[in-house]
Amino acid sequence: MQRKAYVSGVAALLAALLAGCTGSSDDGGTTDDSNPGDSGTATAAAEPGRYATLPEPCGAVGQETLDLLLPGIKQVTDEDQREKAYEGTPTIAYDTDRKAGCRWKAESTEATDRLFVDFARVVSYDTSVSDDSEAEQLFATRLEAADLPQPTSSGSADGTSAADPSGSPSSAAPSSASPSASSPPSSSSPSSSSSSGSSTPTDGVTPAELQPRLLDDLGDEAFLDDELSSSGSTAQQRTVTVAFRTSNVIVTIEYEEQPATVGAVPDSEEMQDRARKLAAQLADALAE
Repeated sequence: MQRKAYVSGVAALLAALLAGCTGSSDDGGTTDDSNPGDSGTATAAAEPGRYATLPEPCGAVGQETLDLLLPGIKQVTDEDQREKAYEGTPTIAYDTDRKAGCRWKAESTEATDRLFVDFARVVSYDTSVSDDSEAEQLFATRLEAADLPQPTSSGSADGTSAADPSGSPSSAAPSSASPSASSPPSSSSPSSSSSSGSSTPTDGVTPAELQPRLLDDLGDEAFLDDELSSSGSTAQQRTVTVAFRTSNVIVTIEYEEQPATVGAVPDSEEMQDRARKLAAQLADALAE
């Protein structure tokens, strides 16, 4: 009987010691998964981005698209050289799951065209900041560095003028927009191509719809930049850049063209249209 009493006493003592070490929510003790000073609550880590890998950039652009952006590629007579031109040249990268790019170049009798596609996967090293938020901040820095001009006040593509932002017609609109039946058509009559009210390219002013701008139909956010170099005695080179962000991946497209003839100017609308179509293809591929 004495042995049983001794064992019971030891068990009671151990139970008391354990209760004193762990504590409880009633006596102000902290739980095992909490940090001192946070009242027993653990901070949840920010969610990772959607993408853990990147596409292979040299294989991300199809042959038909390359034929359109780089017309000279079909003029390469040597079959091996033409095949290499289609394959592109990958950029040097130490971690292709974080950054990967590819370059293409083709010369034709009319111009030299270059294409660069870059993928960057953003990873936040701060557990309180998500990958998406980090990518959003980096893209904002890119946008600020692009220094896009303010939209012109000459009008918009839907016919809304800056003087009348509501879009309601002015009192003079009917007479200027609708020529009388007795009047013969003339070159000054309005047409669908001039409905934006912006200046034509022939007067040296870039139309509003072709100016560098934000794009609202591409990824989570996007912008387009268009620069024409002043190269003096050589032909002017135009560079169209389209950049967009989808979750924690930032995609950049740089499309360049330099005519072979001095004084020739690459067509802004055509180059922008090609670059935007490629960007839409890449965005759709990422969404799959």
